[in-house]
Parts: sequence; C-alpha cells; structure tokens
Amino acid sequence: MAEALLRALGMAFAMGWDILWPLILGFALSGVVQAVVSHREMANLLPDDRPRTIAKALALGAASSSCSYAAVAIARSVFRKGADFTAAMAFEMASTNLVLELSIIMLVFLGWQLTIAEFLGAPVMVALLVLLFRRFLSRTLLDEARRQADRGIAGRMEGHAEMDMSVTEGGSLWQRITSDRGFTAISHYFVMDWASVWMDIAGGLLIAGALAAWVPGAFWQSFFLVDHSALAKIWGPAVGPLVAVIAFVCSVGNIPLAAVLWNGGISFGGVIAFIFADLIVLPVLNIYRKYYGLKMAGFLFATFYVAMAGAALIIELIFGMLDLVPVQRNALVAEASITWNYTTWLDIAFLVLAGLLVRRFLKTGGPMMLRMMNKPSAMGHAH
Repeated sequence: MAEALLRALGMAFAMGWDILWPLILGFALSGVVQAVVSHREMANLLPDDRPRTIAKALALGAASSSCSYAAVAIARSVFRKGADFTAAMAFEMASTNLVLELSIIMLVFLGWQLTIAEFLGAPVMVALLVLLFRRFLSRTLLDEARRQADRGIAGRMEGHAEMDMSVTEGGSLWQRITSDRGFTAISHYFVMDWASVWMDIAGGLLIAGALAAWVPGAFWQSFFLVDHSALAKIWGPAVGPLVAVIAFVCSVGNIPLAAVLWNGGISFGGVIAFIFADLIVLPVLNIYRKYYGLKMAGFLFATFYVAMAGAALIIELIFGMLDLVPVQRNALVAEASITWNYTTWLDIAFLVLAGLLVRRFLKTGGPMMLRMMNKPSAMGHAH
C-alpha cells in the first residue's frame, strides 16, 4: 500500500515539475493581459446577446483570470451592474477555455491537435449556449436569478473578482506594461491567480497521479468503449463532462487528468468535453445555487452540459473528417523521475521570474490584498 501511494505521489510530483515552467509563463502572460484590460467597463460592453456582444464577451474572457471561481464571481458582478446574463455566461466560458495558460499547458500535455480543438470548440460551445438560452431561458427564471444575485451572498474569489489594477493610461501598450504601476499590477495578478488555482492544480495532479498509478488500462478501455469506435465517439462527449463533475477539479488543474483519460482511451471529443466541464463541477454548481438560486443552478447545469457535449461532438466530427485526430495516444503522463533536461533548466529560469514577481508583490501591499481575496466587496468595486 505504501509503495502504491509513493508511486502515485511521485507521478503527481513529476507531472507538476513538467508543467511548472509553462504554468509560470502562462500566469505571467495572463497577468500582463489583465494589467492592461479594465473590468470596470465590462458591464457597458455586454448589454445584450447579439453576436457582436458575445464576441466581446469571448475577448474579455480570454483576457481574464483562468480561475473558474474568479470567472464565476466576475460574471455575477457584471450581471449585477447591468450586463446581459447570456453575455455574462459567455464571458465565464471564455475565461476558462480561451486563456493563454490553458493553451500552453494543453500543448505540453496533450499536443497541438487537442489544443487547437479546444480553442476552436470554445466559441462553438458558447454559440450553442446562446441558442439554448434564447429558446429555454424564461423571463421569470431570469428575474428570480437577478433578485438572488442582488442579495450579494458570498462565494469563493469575491475579492479577487472585484480587483481591478489595470493601467489604462500612460502611453503605449509597452510603456504601460513596463511602467512601475504596470509591473506592480502584473505581479499582483500573477500571485493572485496562483493563489486562486493552486488547490485545483494540486488536486488535479494528485488525482491524475493516483489514476495513472492505480487504475489499469483495461478499465479505461472498457469504460470508454474503445472496442466500439463509432459508439465511443458519441459516448466520449456525453460522459466526459460527467467525469469532470465527479472529479471536481477545475481551471488548468484538470489538464493532467485529461492526459490520463486520453491515454486511457476516451475519444477525442470526450477529452474536449471533459476540459470544457470545469464550470459544472460540484463546488461551482453550489456557487451557482448561492448566486442565482436552485432553479437557475439546475438550468445552468443542463444547458452548459448540452452545450459542452454538443460542441465536443461537433469538433470530434470535424477533426475526424479532416483526419486530424491523433492515432497515437502519447499524452505526457510522466514517470516518477526528474532528470537534468531542458524542462529542468526552463523550470529554474522561470522560477527566477516568479521570484521577481513575488518579491514585487510582497513589497507593494500584496499580502493585504491576498487576505481579501475571498471577501466580498474587498476591493471596493462591487456596488
């Protein structure tokens, strides 16, 4: 038993070591984007569910934090300030599926085909969600949700969602990024994003390590219907989100687990559906219940699930027709060992960068802001 546990922990650590530099790079780039994109005007930019507005929601989401909880909190915040509910949910989906750090981690773990599939699938998923909302979202349910949202019941990452340190004046984009204020803002977003998702990343690595070490390949092949290729293409997208709901890991933390499932035999579309589903994991569904009421939480689960599974199936079919589905399943699921290779050198280099950003964060009032992360209205922009 002890040996099996050590093997699982060793695999989790090795996977973590392999993705350390891409994570630091991703969060640093995300910090740069957030430092020059203001959340203050988001409500004004998202007044309806027209295609142009939804496109803005996707762009704003891509420029936001990848933390699922922060995305959900920001979406409620802009909804309360007057944004359209459908546009707010589109923003939420983009925030966890179109951000830089997710693409970088997917590229390292899963390869370019799945990375591109996820990136193209996200707008398809949002388009399906908009159609579902237009058909099934009643005015009564929306009014109930707005009344519940206005009660301001706290969830995770309230303060983080309301933090806005963006530098929107002061010369060119490069000058704003490299200014003292810009560097400080980047350091704060960098550390706050890490603080938001480290539990999900650690949880994802531990679960992935355990599944890789303990669950035999025959189980996955049976569960994902590997011997029935036509049926597996439908079964994968249908079951992928449900596996995610039970696994409860969200944000970039679910990518190591996706790698284990891909190597285990889940279909191409099934992996995409699993990655999409970080916004319907059990803890997030509970936050929807607090934010919008039980009925809306149920409505969001049903419509998100259909949009996620539907988009994944569409992407599966398109990539299949274009012959872009990889034949070899060689996702990065590391053995429990670390060697002196390019990964280790890159990890060391990016740890130095992380150290510089953390130092700046500590010297500019960061710890006080960190304590406010889960407090509603902590940053003074809630109302």
